[in-house]
Amino acid sequence: MTLEQLRIFIEVAEREHLTRASEALHLTPSAVSSAIRNLEERYGATLFNRIGRRIELTGDGRLFLDEARATLARARSAERMLSEFGGGKRGILSIHASQTIASYWLPPFLAQFHSAYPMIEVRLTLGNTESVTEATQDGAADIGLVEGSVQAPSLSISKVATDQLILVTRPDHPWSDAGRLSWDRLFEGKWILREQGSGTRSVFEDAMRASGYNPSRLNVALELPSNEAICSAVRSGDYVTAISELVAAPHLTAGTLVKADFALPQRQFLLITHKERHGTKALSAFLQLITDEN
Repeated sequence: MTLEQLRIFIEVAEREHLTRASEALHLTPSAVSSAIRNLEERYGATLFNRIGRRIELTGDGRLFLDEARATLARARSAERMLSEFGGGKRGILSIHASQTIASYWLPPFLAQFHSAYPMIEVRLTLGNTESVTEATQDGAADIGLVEGSVQAPSLSISKVATDQLILVTRPDHPWSDAGRLSWDRLFEGKWILREQGSGTRSVFEDAMRASGYNPSRLNVALELPSNEAICSAVRSGDYVTAISELVAAPHLTAGTLVKADFALPQRQFLLITHKERHGTKALSAFLQLITDEN
């Protein structure tokens, strides 16, 4: 059974007249008659009674008409969907992003994208640099956004923004007004840091190694899996952390955390995509949005 046969059947059934149906379909009456006959013979069903020179639906034909209309409507819906996929109006965009990006940098872009493409479903998954890179390599993510360094030959990597790392502590911590700190002084503190594999942790430890110091010497009291948990923990005791200025900004404004006087490098927010996987139009539209803004 073909969609064309269903279309012909519906036109004939609604008019109960071969000639009028053929005119509506822009087909010859013989072509319409042949399509109906082939449909009936293929399935051994009688859909029309032939009464003299006119035709009328049988009981079976009336039942089949409802099903044929529903099937054709679904086919048209599927056709529209494919057309929307092809035109970039509909689709699914899977984004995996590290926490700082997902919580503090990415949301305004997601809101703009939804406004421009409301029928594209955006699925956002939070992780760390390691897990986001893995998801992009494996195809679970159409696009990855990370803060740490990425070593993956299969991925295309480009910078989309910069971020400043800072040291923060409570206002009553000795480092809050201790003046410029040295690397040696940092080993006297009690640290709360993100887990291994996070971009924040990696950039901080890379800066330490670049200055000739071993990160394993740090007194790490706690490793926590989220920026919010770290800020809360640092506010509660005699601790210090290295964190994005984006994350710390509301706490600095409120006075619950303060910056220690120590210079850390800027880091890059990186966009990663797989070199060999098909880029959908939904992905292209999103990439265009964040590229135009940066």
